[in-house]
Amino acid sequence: MTERKPPGVSFESWVDRQIREATERGDFKDLPGIGMPLPESGAAYDDLWWVKGKMQREGLSVLPPTLALRKEAEDAMASAARAPSETAVRRIVTEVNEKIAQAIRRPPEGPPLGLRPYDVEEVVGEWRRRRADA
Repeated sequence: MTERKPPGVSFESWVDRQIREATERGDFKDLPGIGMPLPESGAAYDDLWWVKGKMQREGLSVLPPTLALRKEAEDAMASAARAPSETAVRRIVTEVNEKIAQAIRRPPEGPPLGLRPYDVEEVVGEWRRRRADA
Protein backbone atom coordinates (compact mmCIF):
# COMPACT_ATOMS: atom_id res chain seq x y z
CA MET A 1 0.00 0.00 0.00
CA THR A 2 1.27 3.46 -0.78
CA GLU A 3 1.85 6.09 1.82
CA ARG A 4 -0.21 9.24 2.09
CA LYS A 5 0.66 12.24 -0.07
CA PRO A 6 2.89 14.50 1.97
CA PRO A 7 1.62 18.02 2.55
CA GLY A 8 3.15 20.66 0.31
CA VAL A 9 3.91 18.23 -2.53
CA SER A 10 1.82 18.51 -5.65
CA PHE A 11 -0.31 15.49 -6.40
CA GLU A 12 1.17 15.01 -9.86
CA SER A 13 4.79 14.97 -8.69
CA TRP A 14 3.89 12.61 -5.83
CA VAL A 15 2.21 10.19 -8.25
CA ASP A 16 5.08 10.45 -10.72
CA ARG A 17 7.52 9.61 -7.92
CA GLN A 18 5.42 6.60 -6.88
CA ILE A 19 5.41 5.29 -10.46
CA ARG A 20 9.15 5.87 -10.92
CA GLU A 21 10.00 4.07 -7.67
CA ALA A 22 7.72 1.15 -8.52
CA THR A 23 9.35 0.88 -11.95
CA GLU A 24 12.81 0.91 -10.38
CA ARG A 25 11.78 -1.86 -7.97
CA GLY A 26 10.50 -3.91 -10.90
CA ASP A 27 6.88 -3.95 -9.76
CA PHE A 28 5.66 -3.62 -13.35
CA LYS A 29 7.75 -6.48 -14.79
CA ASP A 30 6.01 -9.70 -15.86
CA LEU A 31 2.49 -8.35 -15.50
CA PRO A 32 -0.13 -10.53 -17.20
CA GLY A 33 -1.08 -9.12 -20.58
CA ILE A 34 2.03 -6.96 -20.91
CA GLY A 35 2.40 -5.73 -24.46
CA MET A 36 -1.08 -6.93 -25.36
CA PRO A 37 -3.85 -4.60 -26.53
CA LEU A 38 -6.74 -4.00 -24.19
CA PRO A 39 -9.71 -6.24 -24.95
CA GLU A 40 -12.41 -4.53 -26.99
CA SER A 41 -16.07 -5.02 -26.23
CA GLY A 42 -17.12 -4.28 -29.81
CA ALA A 43 -19.41 -1.49 -28.59
CA ALA A 44 -19.02 2.15 -29.57
CA TYR A 45 -16.82 4.27 -27.30
CA ASP A 46 -18.59 5.56 -24.22
CA ASP A 47 -17.08 8.24 -21.97
CA LEU A 48 -18.56 6.53 -18.91
CA TRP A 49 -17.39 3.00 -19.79
CA TRP A 50 -15.51 2.62 -16.52
CA VAL A 51 -18.47 3.82 -14.42
CA LYS A 52 -20.81 1.39 -16.15
CA GLY A 53 -18.28 -1.43 -15.78
CA LYS A 54 -17.86 -0.72 -12.06
CA MET A 55 -21.62 -0.60 -11.54
CA GLN A 56 -22.03 -3.92 -13.37
CA ARG A 57 -19.28 -5.57 -11.29
CA GLU A 58 -20.83 -4.20 -8.07
CA GLY A 59 -24.35 -5.22 -9.10
CA LEU A 60 -25.63 -1.65 -9.01
CA SER A 61 -28.14 0.08 -11.24
CA VAL A 62 -29.45 3.57 -11.53
CA LEU A 63 -33.08 4.03 -12.45
CA PRO A 64 -34.86 7.28 -13.23
CA PRO A 65 -36.81 8.46 -10.16
CA THR A 66 -40.19 7.41 -11.56
CA LEU A 67 -39.01 3.89 -12.35
CA ALA A 68 -37.33 3.63 -8.95
CA LEU A 69 -40.64 4.62 -7.30
CA ARG A 70 -42.52 2.03 -9.36
CA LYS A 71 -40.05 -0.62 -8.18
CA GLU A 72 -40.33 0.60 -4.59
CA ALA A 73 -44.15 0.43 -4.79
CA GLU A 74 -43.97 -3.10 -6.20
CA ASP A 75 -41.62 -4.16 -3.40
CA ALA A 76 -43.87 -2.46 -0.82
CA MET A 77 -46.92 -4.41 -2.01
CA ALA A 78 -44.92 -7.64 -1.79
CA SER A 79 -43.83 -6.68 1.75
CA ALA A 80 -47.40 -5.84 2.69
CA ALA A 81 -48.54 -9.29 1.52
CA ARG A 82 -45.94 -10.90 3.81
CA ALA A 83 -46.47 -8.50 6.73
CA PRO A 84 -47.03 -10.11 10.13
CA SER A 85 -49.85 -7.81 11.20
CA GLU A 86 -52.58 -5.55 9.88
CA THR A 87 -50.82 -2.59 11.47
CA ALA A 88 -47.66 -3.37 9.50
CA VAL A 89 -49.68 -3.62 6.26
CA ARG A 90 -51.26 -0.22 6.91
CA ARG A 91 -47.88 1.34 7.72
CA ILE A 92 -46.22 -0.04 4.55
CA VAL A 93 -49.07 1.06 2.26
CA THR A 94 -49.33 4.49 3.91
CA GLU A 95 -45.59 5.11 3.49
CA VAL A 96 -45.58 4.20 -0.20
CA ASN A 97 -48.79 6.18 -0.76
CA GLU A 98 -47.10 9.29 0.64
CA LYS A 99 -44.23 8.91 -1.82
CA ILE A 100 -46.62 8.32 -4.73
CA ALA A 101 -48.71 11.37 -3.77
CA GLN A 102 -45.58 13.51 -3.58
CA ALA A 103 -44.47 12.29 -7.04
CA ILE A 104 -47.92 13.11 -8.44
CA ARG A 105 -47.80 16.64 -6.99
CA ARG A 106 -44.27 17.29 -8.26
CA PRO A 107 -43.51 14.85 -11.09
CA PRO A 108 -39.85 13.80 -11.10
CA GLU A 109 -37.75 13.43 -14.22
CA GLY A 110 -38.11 10.35 -16.33
CA PRO A 111 -40.96 8.43 -17.87
CA PRO A 112 -44.50 8.97 -16.59
CA LEU A 113 -45.12 7.53 -13.14
CA GLY A 114 -48.25 5.59 -14.04
CA LEU A 115 -49.14 4.97 -10.38
CA ARG A 116 -51.88 6.18 -8.10
CA PRO A 117 -52.05 5.77 -4.33
CA TYR A 118 -53.21 2.35 -3.19
CA ASP A 119 -56.49 1.90 -1.34
CA VAL A 120 -55.30 0.94 2.15
CA GLU A 121 -58.55 -0.81 3.06
CA GLU A 122 -58.46 -2.84 -0.16
CA VAL A 123 -54.86 -3.96 0.49
CA VAL A 124 -55.71 -4.83 4.11
CA GLY A 125 -58.77 -6.79 2.93
CA GLU A 126 -56.61 -8.76 0.48
CA TRP A 127 -54.10 -9.41 3.27
CA ARG A 128 -56.92 -10.75 5.50
CA ARG A 129 -58.21 -13.03 2.71
CA ARG A 130 -54.75 -14.49 2.17
CA ARG A 131 -54.34 -15.13 5.89
CA ALA A 132 -57.76 -16.79 6.08
CA ASP A 133 -56.94 -19.07 3.10
CA ALA A 134 -53.61 -20.13 4.59
